[in-house]
Amino acid sequence: MIERVRSYFREFADDQVGDVPGWVLITLMTAGLVVLIWALAGPALSGLFEQAIARVSGF
Repeated sequence: MIERVRSYFREFADDQVGDVPGWVLITLMTAGLVVLIWALAGPALSGLFEQAIARVSGF
Protein backbone atom coordinates (compact mmCIF):
# COMPACT_ATOMS: atom_id res chain seq x y z
CA MET A 1 0.00 0.00 0.00
CA ILE A 2 2.75 2.46 0.95
CA GLU A 3 4.59 1.69 -2.25
CA ARG A 4 1.50 2.52 -4.34
CA VAL A 5 1.16 5.86 -2.60
CA ARG A 6 4.83 6.63 -3.16
CA SER A 7 4.60 5.71 -6.84
CA TYR A 8 1.50 7.90 -7.23
CA PHE A 9 3.24 10.93 -5.75
CA ARG A 10 6.38 10.19 -7.75
CA GLU A 11 4.33 10.17 -11.00
CA PHE A 12 2.46 13.30 -9.94
CA ALA A 13 5.74 15.11 -9.23
CA ASP A 14 7.12 14.05 -12.61
CA ASP A 15 4.04 15.46 -14.38
CA GLN A 16 4.43 18.84 -12.67
CA VAL A 17 8.02 19.47 -13.71
CA GLY A 18 8.29 22.66 -15.77
CA ASP A 19 4.99 24.08 -14.57
CA VAL A 20 6.62 26.48 -12.10
CA PRO A 21 7.94 28.94 -14.72
CA GLY A 22 4.43 29.24 -16.16
CA TRP A 23 2.98 30.14 -12.78
CA VAL A 24 5.79 32.59 -12.13
CA LEU A 25 5.07 34.28 -15.46
CA ILE A 26 1.34 34.44 -14.76
CA THR A 27 1.99 35.92 -11.31
CA LEU A 28 4.37 38.57 -12.66
CA MET A 29 2.00 39.50 -15.49
CA THR A 30 -0.90 39.81 -13.06
CA ALA A 31 1.15 42.02 -10.77
CA GLY A 32 2.13 44.16 -13.75
CA LEU A 33 -1.50 44.56 -14.80
CA VAL A 34 -2.51 45.56 -11.28
CA VAL A 35 0.23 48.20 -11.15
CA LEU A 36 -0.74 49.53 -14.59
CA ILE A 37 -4.45 49.73 -13.78
CA TRP A 38 -3.71 51.29 -10.39
CA ALA A 39 -1.49 53.91 -12.03
CA LEU A 40 -4.17 54.81 -14.57
CA ALA A 41 -7.23 54.69 -12.32
CA GLY A 42 -5.62 55.79 -9.04
CA PRO A 43 -6.10 59.55 -9.40
CA ALA A 44 -9.72 59.17 -10.56
CA LEU A 45 -10.55 56.80 -7.71
CA SER A 46 -8.83 59.08 -5.22
CA GLY A 47 -10.87 62.06 -6.39
CA LEU A 48 -14.06 60.01 -6.26
CA PHE A 49 -13.28 58.90 -2.73
CA GLU A 50 -12.51 62.44 -1.55
CA GLN A 51 -15.72 63.70 -3.14
CA ALA A 52 -17.77 60.99 -1.39
CA ILE A 53 -16.17 61.75 1.97
CA ALA A 54 -16.83 65.46 1.49
CA ARG A 55 -20.51 64.79 0.80
CA VAL A 56 -20.88 62.54 3.82
CA SER A 57 -19.08 64.85 6.23
CA GLY A 58 -20.97 67.92 4.91
CA PHE A 59 -17.96 70.15 4.27
